[in-house]
Amino acid sequence: MTSTLKTLIASSAIALMGASGAIAQDEGVLGAIKERDSLLCTGHNGSYLGFAEVDAQGAWQGFDIEMCRALATAITGSPDKLQIIPVSWAQRFPSLQSGDIDVIIKVTGWTMTRDTELGLTYSRPYFVGPFYTMTRKDLGATSIEDLAGGVFCAQAGTTVERILVDYMDTRGLEYEILAFEKPEELRGAIYNERCDAVPGFGPFLSATRVEAPDPDAFVILEDVMALEPEGIVVREGEDALMDVINWMVTVLLLAEQEGITMANVDEMKANPPSATVERMLGATPGVGARLGLSDDWAYNVIKTVGNYGEIYDRTIGKDSRYQLPRGLNNLWSNGGVMYPLVLD
Repeated sequence: MTSTLKTLIASSAIALMGASGAIAQDEGVLGAIKERDSLLCTGHNGSYLGFAEVDAQGAWQGFDIEMCRALATAITGSPDKLQIIPVSWAQRFPSLQSGDIDVIIKVTGWTMTRDTELGLTYSRPYFVGPFYTMTRKDLGATSIEDLAGGVFCAQAGTTVERILVDYMDTRGLEYEILAFEKPEELRGAIYNERCDAVPGFGPFLSATRVEAPDPDAFVILEDVMALEPEGIVVREGEDALMDVINWMVTVLLLAEQEGITMANVDEMKANPPSATVERMLGATPGVGARLGLSDDWAYNVIKTVGNYGEIYDRTIGKDSRYQLPRGLNNLWSNGGVMYPLVLD
């Protein structure tokens, strides 16, 4: 080998090493997750019913927990390479900014202040939540206006208080707020008649009513106070991780749209019905490289947690004790607002 050729090979090797280092650096938190081989994801205190709760065996479950498992699977190949970090509503943003967690998946509303002033980046909405008011049936209220002068219990550190204030002040309605940090404290307050009503995220209110000593003693009024898109949150500048998150959400929705489930994903991969499904499941290469993942990442996600509809049904929908209708969270083809991006 000539000295010139040796020099060229050495130069190429150095260039490749430099490129690899640059890629690792550009991956930011995504690279850190890969190196740690584990995702640090949010829980609550285990009592956010339907989204992040701990069952009788001490296992985490719920819609948000399943989204954490899906993301862990996409990046590491396994849903078990996941650490659920319990954080309060108020501590979720400081925990993300300090690096105690990699990502917030905690029904977190996409607001302008959070987006522009806290150094956060939101994913495309993975859930759309209407805000209603639940009240004691014996008060006889049929609309929020009927609760003027009453006491409202609300969760501190959430957008619920702001939504309530905006709604009541705009209509010139008098009211009083009792704020609680923990959902179980709030539920205890309404069950024990310390307040007249609880405004909140529709799924949360439905779960609160299901858990009541006498569910028939409460009613959820039909007035929609606000509609909030819930996104997955990372620190600003974590573009590589956000790309993975957005395409993970698309894969969950596309799988449902194409009828791909946990049960049939192997058959779909072996005999894909379309070029899009073939690409998505990694039957042809390329779907992983653009995200810095393996080509079977989407297949692994569907095989592990199923499609969006399967996650919804078993955590908060028809196969759960909460029985929440899909509503706006249905696919666009079924009257909802959820749709996959174009996976080309």
